Amino acid sequence: TLTVEGCGLNQWKIPNEPLDCRNSGTTLRTLAGALVGTNTPAVLDGSPGLRRRPMGRIVDPLRQMGALIDAADGAAPLRIGKRSGRNPLAGIDYHLPVASAQVKTALLLAALGADSATTLTEPGPSRDHTERMLAQMGVDIAIDAQARSVRLMPPSGPLKPLQFTIPGDISSAAFLIVAALITPGSEITLRGVGLNPTRTGLLDALRAMGAKIDITHAHSTPAAGQVSRFTEPVGDIIASYSPDLHAIEISGERVVRMIDEFPIFAVAATHAEGTTIVGDAEELRHKETDRIHTLAEEFNKLGIPIQEREDGFSIRGGQLYHGTSVSARGDHRLGMALAVLGLGAEEALTIHGAEIINESFPSFFSKLESLGAQRISDD
Repeated sequence: TLTVEGCGLNQWKIPNEPLDCRNSGTTLRTLAGALVGTNTPAVLDGSPGLRRRPMGRIVDPLRQMGALIDAADGAAPLRIGKRSGRNPLAGIDYHLPVASAQVKTALLLAALGADSATTLTEPGPSRDHTERMLAQMGVDIAIDAQARSVRLMPPSGPLKPLQFTIPGDISSAAFLIVAALITPGSEITLRGVGLNPTRTGLLDALRAMGAKIDITHAHSTPAAGQVSRFTEPVGDIIASYSPDLHAIEISGERVVRMIDEFPIFAVAATHAEGTTIVGDAEELRHKETDRIHTLAEEFNKLGIPIQEREDGFSIRGGQLYHGTSVSARGDHRLGMALAVLGLGAEEALTIHGAEIINESFPSFFSKLESLGAQRISDD
C-alpha cells in the first residue's frame, strides 16, 4: 500500500539539490509539468541515457504557457525557475506533433496551475490514465474522442484525494504472455491486468498473428475506499502456446497503443511464418535506447533475419536461431525481450547488463524460473 499525503498545489517545497530521475523519461517529463504547475523551481537530471532523450517536446509548450524552463541542448538537465506574481501561467491551445502520453501528462499537470483553460490535441490516441485520474479528483476535464482533444479547466479549490487499486501492468505482463505463446505446452493466467484500450495494442497484434489469448473476469477496478472512485478496465489474461503464428504488418494508430511493447513483439515475430513489418514507429528511436537500431543489432547476433527501417523494422520469422552473447544495452525492455528470446534458442543465451531489468520488473527472472525457465548463472 502506498499512501501519499498531499499538500496542495501551492505548498511544494523547493528541493535543495537536483532531482535524480535516473533512467525514467516518464518521471522527468511528468514531474517537470507538475513543478511548472506548482511554480516550484528545481533542476531535473538523470542517467546518461536519459540525457540523450528529447525534452524539447515538453520544454517548448511549457514555455508557451509562460514557464521559465531551460534544457541543455534540448535534453536533461532541465532547469525550472520560479515565476513572479506578475507572470501567471497561461492556458494554451496546443497541437502535439507526436501522440505522447508523457508530453500530454506534463502539460495537463502544468495546466492545473494556469489562469485559463488548456486544450491539447494529438495526431493519434495515447494513454488516458491521467485524464481518468484527474476527472475523479474533481478536475473539470472534457475529452473529445473524435477530435482527439482534451480540455482542462484549472481547479478553483483543492483536488479530491483518491483511494484505488492499481491494476497489473500490461507492459510487464507482455513478456510472460509472449513467453507462453512461443514455448511448447505452455499456458499461463495473469490475473488483474490493466486492459485500458489505449494500452492493449499488443494483444490485438498478437491475436492478429494467430495467438491464443483469452480475457476472462473483465471488470472495472473497484475503489478501495469511499473518498473517490478511479476506475480502469481490468481482467485476467490467459495465454497458450501458439505454434501457428503468422506474420502481420503494423502501422498507424496501433503503433501508439503498443509503443513500449515492440521489443517483445519482435520476439513473437521471430516465431511467426513470413515477414512481419513494422512502420510508423520512428518514436522507438527516442526510448531508453534507439530501439529500432539496438533490436536489429542484438537480433542479428543470433542469426535472426531482421532489417532496420527508418521508421521500424522487418523480421522474417520461422527460422532457427542460435544462442550467443548479447547485451541489454541499458534498456530494461530489450533485456527482458532477449531473455524470452532465449527460451527458443538452440543453445544458452548470455545477456550482459541484465541487471537493468530490475529497473521495472525486479522479480522478472524469478517469475520465469517459477514457470520452468532455467537460469544458468547470475554472473
